Parts: sequence; C-alpha cells; structure tokens
Amino acid sequence: MSPETLAPYVLRTLVQFQIQGRVCTLQDLVDEIRARRGDIRRTVSALHREGYVDALRMRTTLAGLALGRAILRTTLPALRQHPASCVEAA
Repeated sequence: MSPETLAPYVLRTLVQFQIQGRVCTLQDLVDEIRARRGDIRRTVSALHREGYVDALRMRTTLAGLALGRAILRTTLPALRQHPASCVEAA
C-alpha cells in the first residue's frame, strides 16, 4: 500500500492517541489500521520528511495535528475493497 493511501489513517490514529493522552507505537498503528508493518513504517517516514510527524516521538507536529484534526471529522473510505463475490454471499 502506498504512503499516500495510508497517510490519512496514520495521521488520524496518531491524533486520536494524542487526544487521549496515550503514547502510540508502530505496533499500535499496525493494530489500529490493520496494514503491513513495512507500509506503516514507510508512511510514517514520509510524513516525517514532509513535517507532519515526529517519527522519533511518534507524535504529530503542529501542522500534522491540524491536518489530523480535520481528518477526524471526515469518513475515510475503506482501505481494501471487498470482491463482489464476497459481498454477494453476505
């Protein structure tokens, strides 16, 4: 999965953890988003380079916090599309 696809999910999760006063780890992101560890790591690194996340502390920067708070108010699409055969069987 590309960092562009995962970035809103990572920001939203980090902001949720910060609002709750909890420390977020890479494993927490993997568990919450349910994506591969390598994809999450690449996304956090990309967001760090762009100035939205402090990857060493696993917290958002001020710009990342503002963007993440805006994302909290929106409904993000599903990360994975279910095949039509699975949807029809349900």
